Amino acid sequence: MAAGWERARKTIGEASRRAGRSAAGAGRATVNAGKSTGRATLRAGRGAASGTQRVGKAARRMTYAQGAGRTGLGQLIELTAAHSAGDALVTAALAGTLFKLPVNEARGQVAIYLLITMIPFVVVAPFVGPVLDRFRSGRRFVMAGTLFGRGLLCFAMAAAIVPADVFTIFPAALAVLVLSKAYNVSRAAIMPSVLPADIALVTANARVALFALVAAGVAIPIGAGASTWLGAEWVLRGATVLFLLQGVLAVRLPRHVDSPGLEELDDEGEKRPPRWRTLLNVGPVVAAAMRANVAIRLHSGFLLFYLLFLVQDKNLPGLAPPVTIGVLAVAAGAGGLAGAAVASWVRNHSPQVIVLATLALTTVITVVAAIMFNLWTAVAVALVAAFAQGLGKLALDAIVQREIGEEVRSSTFGVVEAFLQIAWVLGGLVGLLLSLFAGGRTGLAVMATVLAGSLGWLLARRRRRSDARDAKVKAARAGRTPDTPDAPSPAGGERHSEEWIRPEPAGTTTAIVLRDDPPAEKRTRPLTNPHG
Repeated sequence: MAAGWERARKTIGEASRRAGRSAAGAGRATVNAGKSTGRATLRAGRGAASGTQRVGKAARRMTYAQGAGRTGLGQLIELTAAHSAGDALVTAALAGTLFKLPVNEARGQVAIYLLITMIPFVVVAPFVGPVLDRFRSGRRFVMAGTLFGRGLLCFAMAAAIVPADVFTIFPAALAVLVLSKAYNVSRAAIMPSVLPADIALVTANARVALFALVAAGVAIPIGAGASTWLGAEWVLRGATVLFLLQGVLAVRLPRHVDSPGLEELDDEGEKRPPRWRTLLNVGPVVAAAMRANVAIRLHSGFLLFYLLFLVQDKNLPGLAPPVTIGVLAVAAGAGGLAGAAVASWVRNHSPQVIVLATLALTTVITVVAAIMFNLWTAVAVALVAAFAQGLGKLALDAIVQREIGEEVRSSTFGVVEAFLQIAWVLGGLVGLLLSLFAGGRTGLAVMATVLAGSLGWLLARRRRRSDARDAKVKAARAGRTPDTPDAPSPAGGERHSEEWIRPEPAGTTTAIVLRDDPPAEKRTRPLTNPHG
């Protein structure tokens, strides 16, 4: 009996020792696995950091190329890219609360959504633009104020997300949109101040837009994933930190971004007319470019909602509705990127010609899609519409920056943005109505007619202006001036709608300056960037 208990005790002890050795081995294996995982994580982190650093250096080389780092354009590009990323985070956080496009909802609710999108622009045009013009000597601080304001509003929305306080979220979201548009207006107004000598205005605007689109494209999936994993409130808190850092960077922009407070006098040394009267007389070049962009934006809004409801009603066969919507969205995104990329390569082409060419291209592709309507022509027209909208808007910005004086430039941009948004909303409403009873061919045929009429009217007006200018040149060369001058010019000349004509003594050649500007001796501020 005792011998049996002794053998059992020894067996149990041996099993315990073997179990202990196995546990120790497992512990050592766990420690080794942890060390290996830690080393792999450290290597991955170092690789990610090194890759991010290389990408950052490459981006810095592109943003600071051709003297952009010397004049401040590079800093403005980086600031605008971060601004676009912040807006994308806010959109991703609020996608399920306010700004989710109600695809499966009634058309009446979509119409309400369209009308709501006009509110920020209605505020920007009459109020924000003139305020920015009044404080153009402190534009850096105005831009920083819009960024700091959005940061505080995002913090307030983050606190209101969990209790679903719509009365806080909705006004704060609209205020974020207003401040975002105010930043864009101010940024467009200061572009001539940071323009290097080797870069055209269209190219500079395209660089800003291209980096902004890329930053938004990277930030939206990150924001959507973080919103699903952590919650929308944490995405908004991250946007708060990002906007506050951007405000600091805005203050650190070069000082020549701020325009000196000059007295608002006209070419004759007299006080300028009231601000709104000035805005209503922006000149034929700006007016023509704005009208062309209004037609393009009308077509873009129409196309978005018209095709969307055609797909929802299964009137656009070929693929499943979700797949079709995804293909159209990818085409529109690719078109926007292509427009910014093409504009960045434009150097010596006239912005006016670019605007008319984009309108002509949109008209042609819409006519083709109306004749041969199917899924792939719809994809083509969506791509071209986004391309034309991006490229035409960049050319319009360049025209306004070149033709409009600093004293009303921000106000002009505010009015332009308001008109373009109103055109987009009207186009969307027309698309909603036509999707009720018109097929794909009929709706696109209606829009093609509108685009063709707009293009023909703009070309006719451009030809009349050209003929009038040629007539004045011939009259001046013949030693006489037209019978009905617009206004007397200094030094005995006569000013007409698009040129200054100076009569010379008999036997000499008449000097004709074909330009919209007054003579150099009457200018009170330079037309080119002194920092380029």
